Amino acid sequence: MLRSIQDIDLSPKPNKTYWANCDREWREEFIYFLLIDRFHDDQLRKPELQAGKRSGFGNADQLQTFCGGTIRGITKHLDYIHDLGCTALWLSPLFENNEAAYHGYAIQNYLEVDKRFGTKEDLAELVDKAHAMNMRVFLDIVLHHSGDNWSYKDDIEPGYYNGNVYPFGGWRFEDRPLPVELRDTEVYWKKGRIRNFDTYPETREGDFFGLKSFKNDESPEAMYVQDILTKIHCYWIRETDIDGFRLDAVKHMGEKNIGQFCSLLREYAYRLGKKNFFLFGELVGSEELYNKYIGPKTSIEVEDKAIYYGLNSVLDFPLYYVLANVIKGHATPEKLIERYESLRRNAMARGEFGEFLVTFLDNHDQVGQGIKRRFGKDATDGQIIAGVGFLLCALGTPCIYYGTEQGFDGAGEGDWNIREAMFDLSGNTTNALNKESGIYQEIAKIAAIRKKSSVLKFGRMYIRKLSKDGKDFHLPVFTDSLIAFSRMLYDAECVVAYNHSLEHEVEQYVTVDKYFNKDGSSFHYLYGGEGEVHMLKSKDNDRYFIKLKLQPAQFVVLTNR
Repeated sequence: MLRSIQDIDLSPKPNKTYWANCDREWREEFIYFLLIDRFHDDQLRKPELQAGKRSGFGNADQLQTFCGGTIRGITKHLDYIHDLGCTALWLSPLFENNEAAYHGYAIQNYLEVDKRFGTKEDLAELVDKAHAMNMRVFLDIVLHHSGDNWSYKDDIEPGYYNGNVYPFGGWRFEDRPLPVELRDTEVYWKKGRIRNFDTYPETREGDFFGLKSFKNDESPEAMYVQDILTKIHCYWIRETDIDGFRLDAVKHMGEKNIGQFCSLLREYAYRLGKKNFFLFGELVGSEELYNKYIGPKTSIEVEDKAIYYGLNSVLDFPLYYVLANVIKGHATPEKLIERYESLRRNAMARGEFGEFLVTFLDNHDQVGQGIKRRFGKDATDGQIIAGVGFLLCALGTPCIYYGTEQGFDGAGEGDWNIREAMFDLSGNTTNALNKESGIYQEIAKIAAIRKKSSVLKFGRMYIRKLSKDGKDFHLPVFTDSLIAFSRMLYDAECVVAYNHSLEHEVEQYVTVDKYFNKDGSSFHYLYGGEGEVHMLKSKDNDRYFIKLKLQPAQFVVLTNR
């Protein structure tokens, strides 16, 4: 077993041809995010067939501990993810964790896969089989903190207070954490638990609940631990041929540290022949905060004049916070307009593709949100399809959380309520991997359309003005409006529209581009309808538009090409 950072070999593996990450840009991906412990175990099971939405498996007691999901369980069911239309897989952290940590974020050994999930060889096999399906694999990693691997004096758990350093108590294990270089008390802040997650420097220096934070400033100790963490994650690229990392708790790290880490990881991937290595982060905060972590950054070292490039993208929390209520009709579409205007203002500070964030409806980590709930809670099948459809057709790199495609509807005060199992925890014969589900099939249809459409993947996005009479046009700021936007690429236009009412049919005129479309042009349906919709124009020829009549919760995609 590897014990020291000195034990790892970072030279390319002999006779290994590393996957060059196919010919897709990262913004083309449709990502499937799963918790390893919750997706599937090693048992041979059959799906429970159900036409519409369903709940996941597990009760409160079962979901607060290990459920038995494994890496091999994922490998055996890659076809389920692939056939949904997903092109990339994001795995929850899988390094050896503290005994009670099923979620993977409490790491005690960075050099081994947690044996409850499987082995390094299992991971390499999963990656190889995903690559054979032309799918990328991303790992969730944690740089801010380790697991609960040591205690404070007298085994207290102090809270952060004015930057005070608390006495070290002792290591909880004789031979952890690993590598052994992390058994150095000077690489940890030792300042107690974060009390206020929005206060600096507390949010960077404090412990993440009981998980002990590494130093992450510009001190020699911080540079030392960053070098260790960089080599560790290069090692996992070398060993398993993975294609990217999702960085946890980014706002708890310095932006220069993140920039240097990301650049060095990309450089190592290039050394192995891997292109387009994708690095995205979890950053819960203002849109302006994103700008500090995406794109080019200056060096930490005064004498180093190099430019380092940070994250490619981050998870789009501003969209997450408004989209569910708009899709369900609880908020006016005006909230979406405000969100995309904020995106436009900030994107130019992020370098290439700064407007492409990783978009999502469901999230496994809803700290500070009171009652945790899946998007499927109190949603109809049509609303779930429209929600994922919106992500697939709008600006961004769409990500679906496991179980959303089956309509999982977990809710409650604890995070375990939204971390259901996809397999029966009280038996060993059934699972929820139902390809016959209506939600699954409709999402797969929209994903297939996006996969073929350069317009939906790369096009500019415009929220469209609407009218009830073909004369007075306005942005969709009323609850009885359609939601409509266009994606435009050179001379092609796709129109995406949705009626977010569950009660009323809505008929409105939708603006289209007057330069892309000529007199007599028409749009035809790619999804959600049949036939053609002829283009109309105002009497002064100043505005072109189409007329749409949508049933409650109807979602449609049209194109002029």
